[in-house]
Amino acid sequence: MRIGIVCYPTFGGSGVLATELGKALADKGHQVHFITYQQPVRLNVFNTNIFYHEVRVPTYPLFDYPPYEIALASTMVDVIINHDLDLLHVHYAIPHASAAYMAKQIVKKKIGREIPVITTLHGTDITLVGRDKTYEPVVTFSINESDAITAVSENLREETYKNFDIVKDISVVTNFVDISRFDKKPIDAFKKVIAPNGEKILVHASNFRKVKRVNDVIKVFSEVRAFLPAKLLMVGDGPERSSAEELARLLGIAEDIRFVGKQEQMEEILAVSDLFLLPSEYESFGLAALEAMAAKNVVISTNAGGLPEVNVQGKTGFLANVGDVAAMSDFAISLLKNEDLLSQMKTNAYEHALNFDISRIVPHYEAIYKQFCRM
Repeated sequence: MRIGIVCYPTFGGSGVLATELGKALADKGHQVHFITYQQPVRLNVFNTNIFYHEVRVPTYPLFDYPPYEIALASTMVDVIINHDLDLLHVHYAIPHASAAYMAKQIVKKKIGREIPVITTLHGTDITLVGRDKTYEPVVTFSINESDAITAVSENLREETYKNFDIVKDISVVTNFVDISRFDKKPIDAFKKVIAPNGEKILVHASNFRKVKRVNDVIKVFSEVRAFLPAKLLMVGDGPERSSAEELARLLGIAEDIRFVGKQEQMEEILAVSDLFLLPSEYESFGLAALEAMAAKNVVISTNAGGLPEVNVQGKTGFLANVGDVAAMSDFAISLLKNEDLLSQMKTNAYEHALNFDISRIVPHYEAIYKQFCRM
């Protein structure tokens, strides 16, 4: 199959999943064409089946905000026609689904062929941005005009039906992880640099937006640090970083916390860590938690959104209500003080992550594609 994948090229979950999906499809012999405004961060391999098409957005004095959606639709049309694509798979509804609808109509007019569009919903395109009255009518229309719709969790599927007038079926195809990538032996030298005296290592990774509640991470770590020697790695960047750094200094624990910015090689960091903290206000799925579990990290998270579908209470980690720092702290301390329990739950986390291995999930997408592809 010749598949066009439209996504955001950033470190966010939708872009990561779309890129890893494309790479896996290419490995299976499909021709994959990425269409976006810059090369995706995870598109770091050479494969003769992978093509990248940059969306160029001309700037004119007339436009304060250049019309990306129009440039995207035009690029889609060009790639569909010149590379004879079988379908488009767009990730994140805004503006990809509406641009795909526009491209579909243009292609039909130009060459008389219907190009199937599969739309995958990822989270804030439904739970936050898409619900804005400015976007809702277009989001609803373009989702309903898609030939197939998927969501990354049962929770997101329910939220979509609750907040939008969707008349089509939404299939759940969960996020996935490449187990082979995250099943790494820890590099001792790296671990000693972070925790020279054998301290426990905790990790948080996100885009540091308000919804991630990064200050709760700092507060939980402060409670843990009061009971036992520990280090915290804060991976990522975003608007709440300065607030978290200030809180760490205020609590007197800044010397035990490293803000390491955005990292492409998360597997190396997770391999040396013990506990992953994810106190988000909402997660449509929790891909960061799944990657941590694949690296044998126990996860302490909130019970918001799709997180209970990933993190199993008392087995792979623990869940608490949003903002319940005391409960998350107690869970963390009890785990880190009990080596046997920590070891067993690390094993449980890894074994549960196997259910989401990329080899099990990609065939679900292929099956959807085959329903609409030319044979």
